[in-house]
Amino acid sequence: MNKTYCPSLTEYKRRVSRVVNIGGLPMGGDFPIRVQSMTTVDTMDTLGSVEQTLRMVAAGCEYVRITAPSMKEAQNLLEIKKELRARGCNVPLIADIHFTPNAAELAARIVEKVRVNPGNYADKKKFEEIEYTDATYAAEVERIRERFRPLVKICKQYGTAMRIGTNHGSLSDRILSRYGDTPLGMVESALEFLRLCEEENYYDVVLSMKASNTQVMVQAYRLLVQKLDEEGLQPYPLHLGVTEAGEAEDGRIKSAVGIGTLLEDGLGDTVRVSLTEAPEAEAPVAKALIDRYTNRAALAQPIAPLAGEEPISPFQYFRRVTREVANLGGQNVPRVITDLSRLPQLEYADLRAAGHLYSSFLDKFQMSDLGADYVYTGQRPAPFMLPNGLKEIVDYTAWRDAGQRPDHFPVFTSAEYAVAATRHPELNFVFQNLASLTAPVLDQLREDLTAVVVLHTDNAHAMPEIRRAFFELMNAGVTCPVIINRQFPALSPEETQLYAATDGGGLLLDGLGDGLVLSTELLPERGKDEWLTTIEGLNQLSFGILQAARTRMSKTEYISCPSCGRTLFDLQETTAMIRKRTDHLKGIKIGIMGCIVNGPGEMADADYGYVGVGKGKISLYRGQEVIKKSVPEEAAVDELIELMREDGRWIEKEVVEEPVGA
Repeated sequence: MNKTYCPSLTEYKRRVSRVVNIGGLPMGGDFPIRVQSMTTVDTMDTLGSVEQTLRMVAAGCEYVRITAPSMKEAQNLLEIKKELRARGCNVPLIADIHFTPNAAELAARIVEKVRVNPGNYADKKKFEEIEYTDATYAAEVERIRERFRPLVKICKQYGTAMRIGTNHGSLSDRILSRYGDTPLGMVESALEFLRLCEEENYYDVVLSMKASNTQVMVQAYRLLVQKLDEEGLQPYPLHLGVTEAGEAEDGRIKSAVGIGTLLEDGLGDTVRVSLTEAPEAEAPVAKALIDRYTNRAALAQPIAPLAGEEPISPFQYFRRVTREVANLGGQNVPRVITDLSRLPQLEYADLRAAGHLYSSFLDKFQMSDLGADYVYTGQRPAPFMLPNGLKEIVDYTAWRDAGQRPDHFPVFTSAEYAVAATRHPELNFVFQNLASLTAPVLDQLREDLTAVVVLHTDNAHAMPEIRRAFFELMNAGVTCPVIINRQFPALSPEETQLYAATDGGGLLLDGLGDGLVLSTELLPERGKDEWLTTIEGLNQLSFGILQAARTRMSKTEYISCPSCGRTLFDLQETTAMIRKRTDHLKGIKIGIMGCIVNGPGEMADADYGYVGVGKGKISLYRGQEVIKKSVPEEAAVDELIELMREDGRWIEKEVVEEPVGA
């Protein structure tokens, strides 16, 4: 298959898309990647919407989206626009439409852009499986086209742009019946609408393929670009976003894994980061993701191009086949290694940073859900026995000089590995980069059943270079496990979080990587407490990246929408309350949706759902099936817990004694 989704796998090149003018602020082509967000105030609150829009623009939003679920909200967009213009704010406005074509047709005459979701614009979703013949399917498509055509004509007449935005969780029953719950179904849902736009000679279109599942999202965007090229359609700009990413660190990590991976591929013309927070908090995160690529081409070191096609599918997840070495590779979950090598002297209490908590009163360790699998201590091995379940990696010279202890696993430089006379009989780590993977080294790695590669790079174009090294290993038939090692300079914690999630998460989404180790450089004058805080953050970040990439579930996952004018309860407060009661339920996914538009479809991957259906009323879901309707809000969290209890999935939260010296 000729894959054209990425301009270059080894050189940073942004995909050149068609330019779409949106209220005088063009998107696509060589124009900067734009930042946008969405208001959360009730659209009928004109002044509230205006004030929030002004805060969003001040925070960096270049486009502002406002929900218009019915005709009255669509009409009020005019009042919002008038007040904004009167205050000197000319930010382009986007109307967000679900279910109501009439509202879209009205809004298209008022604002600069409308967003429609093909899954619910003129189609339906009742979670029914319908058998279609080719004839009945074609007839249904034609019915939808005729319902959509008036909007296209209005947009063309008024110079209004349009986003055709497919959401993974709101694919129609018709699409699901034909294509299943797949990236291909998402793409086809958008293309049905897009083909009509081109028939009408209307090209001011932006496309999106949003999902809460980052694997599905990335595959869908890549496949969309591929299908546009195969069908000879215009290279339309792409709006990037992870649906219902959540709040705080988890939301930022998940957004970076999905959005950052596509930016690395050179895809994307506008970014919206969806956080369960105030919308003005979203723009700085989106800008930080985008800014990393401003000078990428100039900073990147050349990467040798790949001969032939890449040995992975960018449109479907397959984990790289590896042999099992100790508890690495094979069918094992990816492992987390915490770098403690910069600590001057390791003490019991320091292992807290790696998720292993020591109580001096009980004289024992307790491992948290985010307990590292290995610690790297470099030249200074731990002067005490580590707790069960935690293994230690030391530099080869320290291992050699300490008598080749069996409970220490050595890590070699590439040069040391090539000439070392002795190795550990069970497990040996080897630092490698793309340049060091010469033919003799590849031969050694192929034959050494104890070897685990630790891949690193200092290239600004880091993720593609490490991916290129994976391809070298795969094409050479080397099946040893590989740890992804990203080492960052003295970045801010926010930048480190986003960059690590992009680089590590992007590789994991492609099925590459059997573990993760993150390191950073700090100024020498910083003390041990600052180092421990940083190390603890990197350890938690590693687990967060693995979870966001869907490769290791270590904690409860919350799929919460970012709130908008349709929201029927205080989403941030409710999410915090549910998290407080349920954050000990390892691996369970809970969807928290402000209204029926964003649920149950948008929480397609959730085990349980909490969805607003009216003022003070909540419906509770098991998967996509509603179990309890119109539960009073004050009782809804207790009822949600009772539902989990009925399913045998509820576990009482343990009261953990705070370790002495913590």
